[in-house]
Amino acid sequence: MDLQLAGRRALVCGGSSGLGRAVAAALVAEGAHVALLSRDEARLKATAEALNASGPGRAVVAAADLADHAALLKAVDTAEDRLGGAIQILLNNTGGPPPSGVSGLDPQVWRDHFESMVLSVFRLTDRVLPAMRAEGWGRILNVASITVVEPSAALGVSNTLRASIAAWAKTLAGEVGPDGVTVNTLLPGRIDTPRIARLDQAAAERAGVTPEQARAESVKSIPVGRIGTPEEFGATAAFLASPLAAYITGSLIRLDGGAVRAI
Repeated sequence: MDLQLAGRRALVCGGSSGLGRAVAAALVAEGAHVALLSRDEARLKATAEALNASGPGRAVVAAADLADHAALLKAVDTAEDRLGGAIQILLNNTGGPPPSGVSGLDPQVWRDHFESMVLSVFRLTDRVLPAMRAEGWGRILNVASITVVEPSAALGVSNTLRASIAAWAKTLAGEVGPDGVTVNTLLPGRIDTPRIARLDQAAAERAGVTPEQARAESVKSIPVGRIGTPEEFGATAAFLASPLAAYITGSLIRLDGGAVRAI
């Protein structure tokens, strides 16, 4: 199936690894031109080189720390200059905080993660939206988590802040829908990424077992009987970014192998 993404310009946050890299790879494979954004410029360059070797789209680099809002907005300018035009597809993808509860946390912990996980998304989206609305076409994709639907006791800060992104996205979808811009939020469950490996390590330490045992135990709760692949996530995101998904907006899309049992 041709997703009609050839020549489209995308900005992918967290594009050097994990879910962001998977989405960037899927977009480049469809002929899109993608700016990769993260704070590790060396890693970004290595990723861009690998993606450019696969084609048919191309990848460029725009380094910035999501918590540094001035640098983030400057990186968008760099991305648009290197891509040759305004951003048409934005993947908001922020790193997740370490495991924690929610009671008794220092207020500064909340402030720091809100700056990097939430406010950065708002500012970045506001930066690219005017051009999308003027063109009458745009795609905003947000990476959250299935904990938006079913909170995890071990991920209190993530539960809270990811839910705020989902509510913001639903509200924004209503505002920009008439302008041809869609806004959707992907809710990954257990996808085989470095973050899941870190969470497995933390779970293993709490339970006094090996990371492999912790992972095997988690798989028991997934109806399809396995952890998802980054490629599966990237393919879903690429479809939602395409013209073929123009009637899908304001939605929460789960990619969890059926792990969440709620309707």
